[in-house]
Amino acid sequence: MRYLILSDIHANLEALDAVLEHADGQWDQSLVLGDLVGYGADPGAVITRVQALEPVAIIRGNHDKVACGLEDAREFNNIARSAAVWTAAQLSDAHRDYLRTLPMGPTEIDDHVEICHGAPFDEDHYIFDSSDARRALAEASRALCLFGHTHIPIVFRRVDDVFSGGAPDPDSETVVPLQRGVRYLINPGSVGQPRDGDARAGYGILDDETHELTMIRVRYRVEEAQAKILAAGLPPSLAHRLALGR
Repeated sequence: MRYLILSDIHANLEALDAVLEHADGQWDQSLVLGDLVGYGADPGAVITRVQALEPVAIIRGNHDKVACGLEDAREFNNIARSAAVWTAAQLSDAHRDYLRTLPMGPTEIDDHVEICHGAPFDEDHYIFDSSDARRALAEASRALCLFGHTHIPIVFRRVDDVFSGGAPDPDSETVVPLQRGVRYLINPGSVGQPRDGDARAGYGILDDETHELTMIRVRYRVEEAQAKILAAGLPPSLAHRLALGR
């Protein structure tokens, strides 16, 4: 089985379409790690695209919860709050109901893989440093835990008491061999809002037969996504940051 891994699309239709085109023919089932909406100008179209994928597993992100009314935006900064209010007003009742039905993570995929949005111990927690990564690896129920939320691709490993972590090479596809006896915590990167200084959309392919996870970056029509954000009256910084990958 080959899994297409999508995280943090954030209503960026141009990025999602570029990823789906690039990944065509390379996957059998999809896994979606949350935050379909927020920031971008195409929340409804992105939800429809994701629904059409019929993911074998999908979980909610914090922006999904706020957009559908499950939580308020008090924890968001002013720009994120403004985008959340705009997003909520754009959603149809059907799309809003769909977001409400998304389960919280973590979700176990099989005997080896689980997914979460933030961390196995808290769906909204950001894993940025080794301390949080160590805790997540300790609390994960599977040897491979896939997470999102930070928008930064990274691979953490633990073999017995030996811990390591690092970002993938941005200049090439990164293939991570999944070795027996090693525990992994991997963020495949963000489809629609990369924040590692690379504006390209990020996604992953997990092959459970070759026991490899490939982390991939793909160019998309950033200018079109930016133009839509500005035309919608969303904060201009949300458009500008797309070109910077920040």
